[in-house]
Amino acid sequence: MTRPLPRGGTLLLASIAGTAIANNYAIQPELTAVAADLNVPLSVIGLVPSAALVGCMAGFALLLPLTDRLAPNRLVGVQLTALAAALALAAAAPGAGLLLAAYLLIGAAAPGAGLLLAAYLLIGAAASVAAQAGSIAGRHAPTGRRGTGVATVAAGMSAGILLSRLAGGTLADLLGRRRMLLVFAGLALLGAIAAAALLPRQRPRSDRGYRAALTALPPLLRQFPELRRAVTTGGLWYFAFNVVRVALVLALAQPPHSLDPSAIGLYSLAGLLGFTALPLTGRLTDRYTPAAVITTSMLAAASGTALLALGLGSPLVTGLGLALFDAGCFAAQAANQSRVMALAPERSGSLSSVYLVLYFTIGALGTALAAPLLDTLGRQGTALTALAALLLAATLGNRTRSRANR
Repeated sequence: MTRPLPRGGTLLLASIAGTAIANNYAIQPELTAVAADLNVPLSVIGLVPSAALVGCMAGFALLLPLTDRLAPNRLVGVQLTALAAALALAAAAPGAGLLLAAYLLIGAAAPGAGLLLAAYLLIGAAASVAAQAGSIAGRHAPTGRRGTGVATVAAGMSAGILLSRLAGGTLADLLGRRRMLLVFAGLALLGAIAAAALLPRQRPRSDRGYRAALTALPPLLRQFPELRRAVTTGGLWYFAFNVVRVALVLALAQPPHSLDPSAIGLYSLAGLLGFTALPLTGRLTDRYTPAAVITTSMLAAASGTALLALGLGSPLVTGLGLALFDAGCFAAQAANQSRVMALAPERSGSLSSVYLVLYFTIGALGTALAAPLLDTLGRQGTALTALAALLLAATLGNRTRSRANR
């Protein structure tokens, strides 16, 4: 029998998830300064966010299934220690070594940039501990409380994503880029110590080796029809999320709005509504069903998209639209992950691995298509594309018979 988390364990996992995932984004406000510091083109340093994303996807695919095999205290502690080491490596770039890794990674680029990119591949992979935290919270939640546990960790992760650029930029201004990274490394080490001391030491029962677990990932889509539905539904709203977010930034930067980056960045604070709504989402998921929460959330996100399409000239309407849009997408994601974990709790890490890899892949497609859609269809046409994806997700979510609380 799986032992429940100790008192405060879910909040610890939420804190770990937030501080870990923040490392994928905290350096972004400093990319121009980093390029000048390392004397490399901005186009090279612009690969840092991509390196973090690639590393994170690799972590979802290769490390998340370990939650089905290793004790939470050991797995999370070791991975956070690796994250701290990778952050220290990034802070040290350009260092006096790892030239081979640097040149293998980006060829003729400067060694310092190569070291930084190599570090961010490792940072992204180690930051996938945020997804492991959600899986652990769901696995060790008391009966009937899985949705609350997953949503609490999702709230921590969302806060980390939303506040990471603000925290990273502020710390970099105060301490410098290298010390900022060392502060995050220190937070990772504190998380590792707390995880090793407080998280369960019970090792999940597993009848297959790690290699066998990895080769068993693709067949999970065939074995669990509900997983396919969850991937399709989640992929639709994450596609819409990235289309709306990227197109919004581009539209606000162009005439007649012509806002500067700081003003555009303030709109991201509207996403805090999504963060504050997540604990309520968890309770509703436990009380009703993930499918009901997903459908309602998609309708809220669709309403927000409509407001963004009609009222971009009004900061109040834009802020309200973003708040509804983000809250709907964040809430649906927490409910959907709870549904995925419930399919087979003993394999929740593997199921989440498949789900998140495909979810982020579809989302990346939305990011890539946002600018072409805006150029071709205009702002209203782009919003209608996202709205269609959200309404389709609501329809699919309404048809799904969830087994999350069985």
